[in-house]
Amino acid sequence: MSDEGAQWIGGRWCGAEDLNQVRAAITQNPGWSRYRLSRELCRQWQWVRPNGQLADMAARHFLLKLHQRELIRLPPLQRASPNRMRHRRLERVELDRRPVMASLGELGPLELHEVSADPPRRALFESLLAQEHYLGYRSAVGENLKYLLCTEAGRPLAAWLFGAAAWRCSARDRWLGWKEEHRAVRLGLLTNNTRFLIPPWVRVKDLASWGWARVSRRLAKDWLAKYGHRIELVETFVDTSRFSGVCYAASNWTLVGRTQGRGRGDRDRQLQVPPKAVYVYPLSRHFRERLCA
Repeated sequence: MSDEGAQWIGGRWCGAEDLNQVRAAITQNPGWSRYRLSRELCRQWQWVRPNGQLADMAARHFLLKLHQRELIRLPPLQRASPNRMRHRRLERVELDRRPVMASLGELGPLELHEVSADPPRRALFESLLAQEHYLGYRSAVGENLKYLLCTEAGRPLAAWLFGAAAWRCSARDRWLGWKEEHRAVRLGLLTNNTRFLIPPWVRVKDLASWGWARVSRRLAKDWLAKYGHRIELVETFVDTSRFSGVCYAASNWTLVGRTQGRGRGDRDRQLQVPPKAVYVYPLSRHFRERLCA
């Protein structure tokens, strides 16, 4: 890791010693699958998640990047990815699309649920995003939280999905004062609000800001409970050709700039997407010193 020629590959630094260790493992164990190789690499390097589990999917991604750059030659695939989320079919739930037109006070008590470990509500959450969000929804990979805001009777009014932060975002990084080494070490302390939806049949003034206030109070604690570490900052990207972003401004998010019109993770500058407004929301008063220390 201390090699001068070390490269940042697949979420970690890789120097000559690391590369030689990977090559040796492949050469000395020709019968190992990619799955076995990734798990053995985690054990050798003590590559674990904050909850103590082997970070085998991160290791698999790392090995695949080395293979794609022709730095190693991985054994042929022997089976489908062990990531069950990638192959899971969504359970379709019939949505109640009757109009909801009321004030917040007229709705009665509202309930916010984190639905990752709640199969019935998770199915409702996923169907809502898959059927009504303009980007759709297939599955969430990596660390994530899913929130559903419902009436007391269980009628969904809004949904939020949080996942991995963008690897590189110039506007965000400038605002934070981040250098490459900060981002490399502390990116896991950020999350991206990858989906936010109020269904089109729900017309309730101030629902977005009211709901976000409740989500923001829980987000860091829920992340800590699920993954064993806190998060310090939330980011989101708003396609201003479709949305004004007024709900984020009303909820005290900070507009820090615009994206450069590149796809998520597009390090080769080949993907062109509409530029988006970049908003951030700190989850603690000391976020900057923790992210930039």
